[in-house]
Amino acid sequence: MSIKNRLRILGALSAFLISSEAFSQSSASTYSALGIGEFNYSGPTHTQAMGGLGISFGTGWAVNNVNPALSTRNTVFNFQAALNYKRIAASTESQSEDVDGGGLSYIAISLPYKAGKATLGMGLNQISSVNYNILVSGDVANSNLSSLSRIEGDGGISEAYISGGLLVAKGLSIGLHGSYLFGSTIRTNQLSLVNENDLPVGVSSEYYERLTISDVAFKTGVHYLFKVGEKSNLHLGAIYHVFGNVNGKEFAKVADFGQASKPETPGDLISDNKKGSVFIPNRLGYGISYEKINKFVIGLEAQFQEFSQYKSFKGNTGELGDSFKVALGGQITPDYFAMDNLLKRTTYRMGLEYQKTPYIVNQTQIEDIGINFGASVPMNNLSLVNWAVKVGTRGTTGNGLIRENYLNFSLGFSINDNTWFYKRSFE
Repeated sequence: MSIKNRLRILGALSAFLISSEAFSQSSASTYSALGIGEFNYSGPTHTQAMGGLGISFGTGWAVNNVNPALSTRNTVFNFQAALNYKRIAASTESQSEDVDGGGLSYIAISLPYKAGKATLGMGLNQISSVNYNILVSGDVANSNLSSLSRIEGDGGISEAYISGGLLVAKGLSIGLHGSYLFGSTIRTNQLSLVNENDLPVGVSSEYYERLTISDVAFKTGVHYLFKVGEKSNLHLGAIYHVFGNVNGKEFAKVADFGQASKPETPGDLISDNKKGSVFIPNRLGYGISYEKINKFVIGLEAQFQEFSQYKSFKGNTGELGDSFKVALGGQITPDYFAMDNLLKRTTYRMGLEYQKTPYIVNQTQIEDIGINFGASVPMNNLSLVNWAVKVGTRGTTGNGLIRENYLNFSLGFSINDNTWFYKRSFE
């Protein structure tokens, strides 16, 4: 089979990527097959429990990598890390499947070299993830053949970042977050043709594509706090995340089954580590939170990203739509000073989250609704165990689409030390 015919068939099958004939078997999301994957903007575990509330509020006992300006609230050294687990019940009008998976979520460090005034931070974090496994079957036009295609994707974009926060005036902080973006997304399409007796016809083909990202990005943040009572504060926050043209290189090849990923094997080489870029639109977020000191916090935040301006590595536009996310969340600590009662000193969190995702399938823009809750449990005077759960639904079974009912669980810890920067008076 010629490369032109192979690409025609593979291209035609791509139109059935998410339809009533396709089904997800992924631990992430079927919809991560679109664009550059599924973006993660919910922050660390403790902000996830509040629906991602982290633009306008941060705690002094945990890293905030959502708004770098809020790092000035970290008055102690903090090391934080977490694992995540996700379970999805995916269904179409006629099929259903349960899948799950998980792994390391993030690592973050906050270094307040001038407590309350200037802070440095660094860490590893996941920006986007791709993880899907779809089986597509259908009839080949103008023939008595049927096609069977397995479409898989894996990988994503990660960041290694350095951030800084500075208190520039009473109640006013600014921050800068600089990232080195890296990672690869691998997509394959394995195509077989069968006759009316379900016997294979011809040679099975495989399309292999690897996009490797290597570039930098920046995020700026601002936070303003002013008192509205003797023990109450109002917090205002905003962020602007700059991506733009993200550089990378692409390897793509069509060959016989199992051979496309190997540069030295026979096949049709489409792109041999070709350099180029993906245009990722910038992200804007802002929010407001009310805090009763050592009692409770409640906040409302929104994030926007014009994914209609997204451009793929091949220069394609118009694949995605503008997205936005709204989160309402908060936390409460029954008795912050109850040293003999762990349950009263625990901080409990909850949040509601609505997102219009950038994914457009069959002229339908996919929506995501979730309920979040969690807690931070003190382990000693300073350190914490953090956990968060999100229960949500994404998509619909109507219009030939896939609905994903999911459960996300994040478990992490915060190790804090208030002697890190103190000078010793004696040995």
